[in-house]
Amino acid sequence: MTDWRPQPAADLPDGLVLFDGVCVMCSAWVGFIIPRDPQRRYRFVPVQSDLGRALSDRFGIDPAAPETNMVVRDGQAWFKADCAIAIGGDLPGWRWIGALRLVPMALRNAAYDLLARNRYRLFGKRDSCPMPPPEIRYRFVTTLDGLA
Repeated sequence: MTDWRPQPAADLPDGLVLFDGVCVMCSAWVGFIIPRDPQRRYRFVPVQSDLGRALSDRFGIDPAAPETNMVVRDGQAWFKADCAIAIGGDLPGWRWIGALRLVPMALRNAAYDLLARNRYRLFGKRDSCPMPPPEIRYRFVTTLDGLA
């Protein structure tokens, strides 16, 4: 996909976050969100899971080399910098991040792309997705059945 504008996703639950589970930086982002999400509105889907591959196919993301993350908010799937802004804008103490929407999308996504292209080199890559601790495991969804 070349145009990462929001796409309809009304059939998916709000707060569903697709992320690269083998990327150390992406996993750290999930680890940043969880303690700052007291309402537990976000659930996480590694792109390497069955559900992650299905969502990737649906939204034009290459699961072997994901170039974006995704969040479902208000019936829309948001990508790249807009995904991070949407999530950050929900987190207590981080609502100011919504001001980044004033930056043109092309510039926001160019900055996102620069970081995304270099994330493995800068932060590392695991051989597989780590298993979340038992106390937060329920927030990770890996199959279509897990959405119910």
